[in-house]
Amino acid sequence: MSLSASHPSIAVLCSGGGSNLQALIDRVGCGDLEARIAWVASNNGDSFALERARRAGIPAHHVSARTEGSPEGVERRLLELVDRHDIRVLVLAGYMKVLPAAVIRALPGRVVNIHPSLLPAFGGKGMYGVHVHEAVLQSGAQWTGVTIHLVTENYDEGPVLRQRVAAVVPGDTPASLGARVLALEHDTLWREVRALLERT
Repeated sequence: MSLSASHPSIAVLCSGGGSNLQALIDRVGCGDLEARIAWVASNNGDSFALERARRAGIPAHHVSARTEGSPEGVERRLLELVDRHDIRVLVLAGYMKVLPAAVIRALPGRVVNIHPSLLPAFGGKGMYGVHVHEAVLQSGAQWTGVTIHLVTENYDEGPVLRQRVAAVVPGDTPASLGARVLALEHDTLWREVRALLERT
């Protein structure tokens, strides 16, 4: 993976397995995404995303109220990491916590999130991972997809940067639909991070 100082620094927040993080690592490694992943942080100390980061030689941080003592401590730690590494774009890739407002304000228009539906449909509280795909199937919707959007202080309501559509097919289960949407996520997130870096 290129660590050229000439490349802008990005950081990634995750909570779970980190497959979208891995897609970013891979795209940086092959030169499709000209950026340096300065650090990865997770609110979950057992997140496999942290292991993915370590394997790639990226500093990995467990940042939670448990490690920092309070939600205010989390905010201070994230702001310190953003400032110290001159982060250009902060990527939320399966981050299950509400990002502190001060962090969003520190990076206006430069915090991006990925969501596994066509927002505003199937967004908001409790809508993450398999819960989204279950809700899509229960609704009878014929289409779902991926949304990349800027993060604002209103959860899942930031300006949409890009959406890509996936069909719901007969016989779909939450797992089969989720796998198809996840493949779209892996092919979309890095493109929008690259576009955002080019604009900022």
